[in-house]
Amino acid sequence: MLRIASYNIQKAIGHDFRRKPERTMAVISEIGADVVVLQEADRRFGPRASALPPEMITRLSDYRPAELSIRPDSIGWHGNAILVRKDLPVLKAKRLDLPYLEPRGAVSVVVELEAGPLIVIGAHLALTRKWRRHQAETLAEYADRAQMPLLLCGDLNEWPRAGRGLEPLAGLLNEYAPGRTFPAIRPIARLDRLYSCGQLRVEARVHNTPLARIASDHLPIRADVTREAA
Repeated sequence: MLRIASYNIQKAIGHDFRRKPERTMAVISEIGADVVVLQEADRRFGPRASALPPEMITRLSDYRPAELSIRPDSIGWHGNAILVRKDLPVLKAKRLDLPYLEPRGAVSVVVELEAGPLIVIGAHLALTRKWRRHQAETLAEYADRAQMPLLLCGDLNEWPRAGRGLEPLAGLLNEYAPGRTFPAIRPIARLDRLYSCGQLRVEARVHNTPLARIASDHLPIRADVTREAA
């Protein structure tokens, strides 16, 4: 079993409007995931440095950032990053281009499990449904070409339980909208979701704790994933 989490950390700025990366790392530690997909992991302006300094990640956790950045002070791409436990082999890390009106992208890693490799994709989709659907189509095409089991998760910015802008993904993969995640202090929307191929068994839930409710405007989601042996 592998535990995967997705978390929009809002640049480590909490409900109290204070940037506290140590608090963000504490929430990540609460979840206890093997792979953590992050959104809004970089600051918005200037060199867009990581909101979670790499030395802090090393000091406060057993994670390492996947090698996805094209900027020296960043740990991701278009704000998307993936943390992986240091003892979990990463076979490949990749940036995925998405169609956009505003800059968007997705990131992926291939991790090695005893039952075989698994692709984990993290994404933060557009605010408008038109562009969300275009991005979902691109991700569905990528998933359809994948040669191994795949799980996609992230802040997909679709409010209703049935994601009407996400039909290309829902038509190909199993959809999980485990609960309301936004705004974290009193959630009303299921913005954070997961999609998996049929070779995976998934148990998903929202990570709702007192610390998570104040550390970001999103609650994290987590999934316990079992890859069926080939």
